[in-house]
Order: sequence, then C-alpha cells, then structure tokens
Amino acid sequence: MAAHTKSQKKLGKVITPDPWKSGARNTTEGGGRKVGENKALTARKNRFSPYATFEKCRICKSSVHQTGSHYCQGCAYKKGICAMCGKKIIETKNYRQTSV
Repeated sequence: MAAHTKSQKKLGKVITPDPWKSGARNTTEGGGRKVGENKALTARKNRFSPYATFEKCRICKSSVHQTGSHYCQGCAYKKGICAMCGKKIIETKNYRQTSV
C-alpha cells in the first residue's frame, strides 16, 4: 500500500514544463489572461503600437525605422555618415550626393 501512495505523489508533478505556456499570454497560470476579464477594456494596452517606438531623424525630423539609428538613410547618405552613430564614413566633397 505504501508503494501506491509514492506513485500517486510522483504522478502529480510534471517532469518537463510545457515551453508553449511559458511565453503564452492566453493562459491563466502565467499571469496572462484573467478569468472573466473584459477584453474590450484590456486589449488596447496589450496591442503593439508601431508608431510609438520610432525615433526622429536629427536632420530632417522624419521617422527613423531602423532600431537604434539617429539619422534616416537619406540624410546619412547625403552627409556621408553612419545612420546609427553619425561617424563620417566617406568624404562627400567631390561627390554629388542626391537621393531621388
């Protein structure tokens, strides 16, 4: 009878955790979905906002889509600088740097 209770205790634990549940937002265990919550009130804050995270170009003030960049590609090309750090890459004195 004692062997039967030991096997019952072993069956209660999961040996390998489910990797899908660790990153899922629709489970009740991992702090994702709450039971009976109103999705109309909580869906807005969980949604990705694509225009909120973009930086502005330091020269022309247009939105920069490359993560970590301070200059847009057009301005970086015209000035001959790196779009991310602004370091001079090429001497543009003898070139006609236009973007069409």
